[in-house]
Amino acid sequence: MKRRHFLQTTGLATGSLLLPQWTRAAAALAAKDPLAVARKKQLADAALNAATKLGATYADVRIGRYLNQSVSTREQKVEGVSSTESYGAGIRVIAGGAWGFFATNELTPDSIARAAAQAVAIAKANAKIQTEPVVLAPQKGVGETAWRTPIRTNGFAVPLADKVDRLLAANAAALKAGANFVNSQLFLVNEQKYFASTDGSYIDQDIHRIWPTFLATVTDPKTGRFQTRRSISAPSGRGYEYLDADPRHKLAPVGDTTVRYTDSYDLIEDATLAAQQAKAKVSAKSVLAGQYDLVLDPSHLWLTIHESIGHATELDRVLGYEANYAGTSFATLDKWKSGNFQYGHGRVNFFADKTQPGSLGAVGYDDEGVPTKRWPIIKDGILVGYQKTRDQAHIVGQAESDGCSYSQHWSDVQFQRMPNVSLEPGPAPLAPAELIKNVERGVYIIGDGSFSIDQQRYNFQFGGQLFYEIKNGQIAGMLRDVSYQSNTQEFWNSCSAICDRRDYALGGAFNDGKGQPPQISAVSHGSATARFDKVNVINTARRI
Repeated sequence: MKRRHFLQTTGLATGSLLLPQWTRAAAALAAKDPLAVARKKQLADAALNAATKLGATYADVRIGRYLNQSVSTREQKVEGVSSTESYGAGIRVIAGGAWGFFATNELTPDSIARAAAQAVAIAKANAKIQTEPVVLAPQKGVGETAWRTPIRTNGFAVPLADKVDRLLAANAAALKAGANFVNSQLFLVNEQKYFASTDGSYIDQDIHRIWPTFLATVTDPKTGRFQTRRSISAPSGRGYEYLDADPRHKLAPVGDTTVRYTDSYDLIEDATLAAQQAKAKVSAKSVLAGQYDLVLDPSHLWLTIHESIGHATELDRVLGYEANYAGTSFATLDKWKSGNFQYGHGRVNFFADKTQPGSLGAVGYDDEGVPTKRWPIIKDGILVGYQKTRDQAHIVGQAESDGCSYSQHWSDVQFQRMPNVSLEPGPAPLAPAELIKNVERGVYIIGDGSFSIDQQRYNFQFGGQLFYEIKNGQIAGMLRDVSYQSNTQEFWNSCSAICDRRDYALGGAFNDGKGQPPQISAVSHGSATARFDKVNVINTARRI
């Protein structure tokens, strides 16, 4: 679609300068941070000095510029465009053994010093009712350093018309392939964050994320029924080059035309396949409830990992800090202390990693200035670790933080957030087609769908996007109305095979919620295709 058509279809043709204005706005957002690093250091020192003079035993300051852009379309029309920018600083201190936090959008030495004073006053007030002092794991300052998401193209610098054209082209491809309705969206995030602390760290980071997504719908005029298929894409910690289709970044399909993408994503190809597959779902056989062996694609399994492993091993949730909002965890400290809690089968190994290239959680340093790393969560099926921040490490006798502190915005206090938590691929060569050959009665599931999990991250139910019946080692056709039920421990102990590293791919969430007041974060989860034996499958069809 051309620019003239963009103006006409949005109903805003009265302003011929509208698109150039949006393009200029996007270019302005993509420009370098208006504050030089030296100026940020001066502001940070003003906050740190003011806090320590007033009695803070520790202080850190985050100066942040947060950019967000979203483009939404439906069929041949643009539904909405949003570009936002926010700039300010948050100061966190320990005084009297308690935390205090205050934020300001006035970035002058005097105003930021006043904000630090407010943070100290809040900490001292908190100390009057706090029963135990905050204990921080030691952290050596890293001096002046920087980290950047390794991108080739800054999405905020790409003309808006190009983004609109790409989404409308995907919509057109889906409609041509048989979709009756299609929505598509593109989300971009750029966090420009400067961190400084009394430990002696001055860290400048520039973090980029991108998420292309769509929903294609096919209706059956004879029955009035409809089926949908969402994009099989993963939000990514990459630049706009993620949308440059590269055939080297596709994994071979298994018994169907579905394509799984890794380091780049072909939006138009996926939209075409989505329409064809949604059409096939309309006439697909409804699943017969019972026990099946499940073969789960990484595009599906990431969400099961997120809910049953990622959230369950957050230490603050284990300790009950989330009980009022989003529940606790069955993976309690006594299970970890026992050293033999069988969370999953012996072949199941989970690791946390905030350094993984292309992942949503990839940063050089967390929001406490801790260098990021990789560490085990579940080893040979045994629960061996949690996710921790500096003030949590001592609870489990750990001498250092895991680098899991994050805040969604300069005005929000940082706290423990989930790192990338992933399933280690199997050590022996195994491709999905080979895995399926050994399944007599099973279901192959691609893409994430609806889900439900209890307040202890234990009993759950998961759906998906595409379902295929497996009979005697062969894909026997498409199914619909599929969901499976299990509990976390039973499910991961039923894992009987995991494909090798060639099949490994990331999925993820752009908006994982937690905390009070609630905050969101972005996190990835990787895996290869895996098999789970004798899992209960239910039929979710509505029958009136």
